[in-house]
Amino acid sequence: MNNTSARFGEFGGQYMPETLMNEVHDLEKAYARYKDDPAFLEEFDVLLHEYAGRPSLMYHAAKMTQELGGGKIYFKREDLNHTGSHKINNVLGQCLLAKKMGKTRVIAETGAGQHGVATATAAALMGMECEIFMGKEDVKRQALNVYRMELLGATVHSVTSGTMTLKDAINETMREWCRRVEDTHYVVGSVVGPHPFPAIVADLQSIIGKESREQILQLEGKLPAAVIACVGGGSNAMGIFRGFIADEGVRLIGCEAAGKGVDTPEHAATITKGQKGVFHGMKSYFCQDENGMIAPVYSISAGLDYPGIGPEHSHLHDSRRADYIAVTDEDAVSAFEYLARSEGIICAIESAHAVAGLIRLAKEYTPDDVIIVNLSGRGDKDVAAIARYRGRNVYE
Repeated sequence: MNNTSARFGEFGGQYMPETLMNEVHDLEKAYARYKDDPAFLEEFDVLLHEYAGRPSLMYHAAKMTQELGGGKIYFKREDLNHTGSHKINNVLGQCLLAKKMGKTRVIAETGAGQHGVATATAAALMGMECEIFMGKEDVKRQALNVYRMELLGATVHSVTSGTMTLKDAINETMREWCRRVEDTHYVVGSVVGPHPFPAIVADLQSIIGKESREQILQLEGKLPAAVIACVGGGSNAMGIFRGFIADEGVRLIGCEAAGKGVDTPEHAATITKGQKGVFHGMKSYFCQDENGMIAPVYSISAGLDYPGIGPEHSHLHDSRRADYIAVTDEDAVSAFEYLARSEGIICAIESAHAVAGLIRLAKEYTPDDVIIVNLSGRGDKDVAAIARYRGRNVYE
């Protein structure tokens, strides 16, 4: 844990209602106190290793390497973590911090449901009250995760405002936090929002990059030529990128959701089509209409269906340290199916965007090059939706 900067270049900041500024400042002070505290770090480390199941596996995809040609492919298997995604890394740290601050209740937004499930899991473990806000559209398409959250003791609120997706879930969670800050911590799920949230989440997720660097050096004796991850708000990508940002020879590639195509209004490709703006407490890139208002976005992936991106990603893009490419629904679904049939791994549709990026780029590399793809989550939650996309009803 290291980055406490309120800004990443020109991006980031604290654009918050006055009712929350004191709470944000208290969080900033608490994080500064605990992020290097040996007792806190030891407790967090025990949770990561003995509860979440770290370190996650670095898996050599030999069959895909042979079939795709080009670079030697490895998957960082965050899908094997407890709760099935990278989200548990961040949530355990934030809930532990909240307890140190004397909070007894946590709230969170969720899109695909993986962050909501992780938050409900940590709350159950630590004996905290938990409420999750989820867009009505996402409640329908992620019904399995809704039940998982309820099974874990959380109350799930279906958000019916706006587009009824992740953006609106964040809005409602912010309103709830304003209403009850005294005993409540907002567990932000990605590297978004006002400072210190982007730094906190990236620091807590940086375990992915730290492990990946150590594992690939042990397995291959060299650094990868490329690291690929899907990007919505960008927490799994920033988590693995953090292990390699200082290594200029390692290409960092984020795969964002192109939905039905970046030449249509139905996409969530923030870097590809967005503009600089301020929203959800931060300055970053956002999908906007001709009047500068936040535009509705779309993706088959509930976890990537967000009109913005974390400020650190915006800085990596503008400084040309990372590349961001857009992946359509069709390409992501095809990659989802291909990974299942080739390696026997059913990944999250979010992660399938990164796999699609791999399929597109693999032949740019030689057999001597190593490529790491961050497999951020498992796909149980998406199987029914992908079946419907392909014209089948798995419940018939």
